[in-house]
Amino acid sequence: QVQLVESGGGLVQAGGSLRLSCAASGRPFSRYNMAWFRQAPGKEREFVAAISWSSRGTYYADSVKGRFTISRVNANNTVYLQMNSLKSEDTAIYYCAADTSGIWYPSSSVAQPAQYDYWGQGTQVTVSS
Repeated sequence: QVQLVESGGGLVQAGGSLRLSCAASGRPFSRYNMAWFRQAPGKEREFVAAISWSSRGTYYADSVKGRFTISRVNANNTVYLQMNSLKSEDTAIYYCAADTSGIWYPSSSVAQPAQYDYWGQGTQVTVSS
């Protein structure tokens, strides 16, 4: 069983920054691929970024490339999402997700929610314009 707890959300002005954290319980976290998704009101959940278990692979949605950075510290069982140059359209609930397969597909497959076995409860990010 894996539990994921997100934190770091809040209210920020457009152009500002936030860093989200996702703390994971359960082992072996170091073998899980991790991802961030988000869901805005009235919209479907969408992929934001993913990182392989080794940190050697990352994958981003086009909408956040160059602005967001995903990273992880396996020793702390934590994955991060650094969000810079935030826009009003980034407003959403952000969810952390874990893929326990241990297999990294550097393609659009990592952007599919079905790839992930466990999900956190989410943290709200609101960007004011």
